Amino acid sequence: MGKLILNVIHRPEMVPEYAEKVTGHGKEEDISRSSLLTESLDIFKTQQEIAHKNGLKTTIQMTYASLFNEEAVEIAKEHHEKYGDEIALSLLGLPCEEFRKKYKTKDFCIWMFSMEDKKAIVRDVFEKFYEKFGFYPQSTGSYYIDAELMNFIKQEYPSIKCAVATCWEEGPKAYHTCNNSWYTLFDGGPWNPWIPSKQNIHAPAANEEEDCGVVAIPHLSRDLLACFDGNGSNFGTHPQNVLRGMIYQDGEYPYLYNLIDQYRSLEKYNRGYAYNMMFVGPGWMNKMGRWEAPYELLLKSYEDGMAYYGKLKKEGLLEEQTMSEFADYYRSTHTYQQPECALWKDILYGSDKQYFWYADPYMRTCLDMNQGGAMIDLRPYAAKLEWPVGIGTKHVQDASYPFLIQANYRAGYFTHYAGEGTIKSLKVSYQGEEVDLCLCRTKAHYQEEGIRHQLILDPVSIEFSDLTVEITSTFVFEEGSSKIEIIREITDSSNPDVCVELNEYMTACYGTTEYPEDMSKIVLTVKNEEKTEKLNYAYLCREAEIIDAKEASAVIPEIQTRVGVSCEEEGVRGYYREGYAFSPMFTLGMKKELKKGERLRTWLSLEKEN
Repeated sequence: MGKLILNVIHRPEMVPEYAEKVTGHGKEEDISRSSLLTESLDIFKTQQEIAHKNGLKTTIQMTYASLFNEEAVEIAKEHHEKYGDEIALSLLGLPCEEFRKKYKTKDFCIWMFSMEDKKAIVRDVFEKFYEKFGFYPQSTGSYYIDAELMNFIKQEYPSIKCAVATCWEEGPKAYHTCNNSWYTLFDGGPWNPWIPSKQNIHAPAANEEEDCGVVAIPHLSRDLLACFDGNGSNFGTHPQNVLRGMIYQDGEYPYLYNLIDQYRSLEKYNRGYAYNMMFVGPGWMNKMGRWEAPYELLLKSYEDGMAYYGKLKKEGLLEEQTMSEFADYYRSTHTYQQPECALWKDILYGSDKQYFWYADPYMRTCLDMNQGGAMIDLRPYAAKLEWPVGIGTKHVQDASYPFLIQANYRAGYFTHYAGEGTIKSLKVSYQGEEVDLCLCRTKAHYQEEGIRHQLILDPVSIEFSDLTVEITSTFVFEEGSSKIEIIREITDSSNPDVCVELNEYMTACYGTTEYPEDMSKIVLTVKNEEKTEKLNYAYLCREAEIIDAKEASAVIPEIQTRVGVSCEEEGVRGYYREGYAFSPMFTLGMKKELKKGERLRTWLSLEKEN
């Protein structure tokens, strides 16, 4: 196993989220309260001390509020000289008396301001940083930084080379578990570092022309299974995430170490590269306790987590880097087309469940082995969708990259009495009986051959009343291609001469939340070399099927995306199916009859529509 690359990022957030109300003990709000400022700085000092004690250097992301505190500034300078810590600048931690007097708002999320205010705030914060340190930072960050703002920062302050730019799957699930009051909606981004495009911060750049000039890292390393299925704020390598999820007993948390180790294991799927990060403010270690845990446990969990990283470093299994060091390392070891791959297993609930995650400049997708390898998430990065965020735009809070498939927000394999959910899977039919691979559990194995990344699934057995067949599935992702090759082979049959029908289908829609969007501008098409059937979506349950079809496709203008399901074999019947108001989806598919030893090879492709 290669070395785990670790970023430890601390911020002296003088007025940390959550803490004012706790520290104030029911008093009228006062973000300049001396007890709040003193405790916040003490916690930051403690976090720094714990990291250094374990031989780990950090990135100190100074907040705007901390730049007005001489002690915080001096600590950063001292730790830079003594330990090699990087002095960086965070766009979190804006709230302080000086900020509120100038901008007359309680907003604190940089991406939610108007573009005019974003630029003014960035200039304020960066120039204040220069005033205090005599240089501009090389790293910055927030929970989220939209592409328009990132482009502006890079243009105005070209020293910036690394940024915390999104929080993986911090969308409706997190919103709901915060009593519908945490308006940070940015699902759909990468879970590991990437080079963002100038058009959309979530979508990786495909080449130098699209490169926004920074290396982006996520806010926290999440559990890629538990986080997708549930509230991500409970499942991360930040120790207090684990406490918030109540995943501990008697002051011990083996899940934390298992999660770190699973990130270490991702080197098997990424050419020896594995990464982890923690991005920590003082609000987590409030003296009054947090997440139903006393301060003593909050402190112990941080000490134990850092001690584990320190142990790995001593064993030669970990290398900690500052953010700017990591940006240089990442660019020296990665190409634009190189994907992120993660064959992720359940380490929390004791099941055998596996997800496979894949992200590159053209897509982000997830396959669920508990559903026969069904695709349960698909984001069309190929569209490089420009999505302005903040006051004055169509998306004041919602910064998510839209999905075509999201099985948790749009039902997935549908078990209700009517309708369908978003999923991509295979249906197998024989003499009036039909089985969906969504009902078949399997396991996956990863192989890499040059630029081809293959996921090979264990065979699944399908039993009809008088026939049993075995299906083996293979998914092939090729670097530089916006297509996924899907191979279904009948590897065994109780009657080798009998044919069954394979129906490779995709049911999709578009959106960023659970709620339906207007589908009326979508155009569905199916065609062969001589004929084309086309339909403008109108919720009328219409469908069309063509023999010897080459492709079935959908154009979704609202997200500038064209998605297609294609096949090059003879005798294939391609089709589309329109949904209806109760089930506002569309389905694209390819059908063919096969017997033992034969295979159906199809492609799922994504393109920018305009």
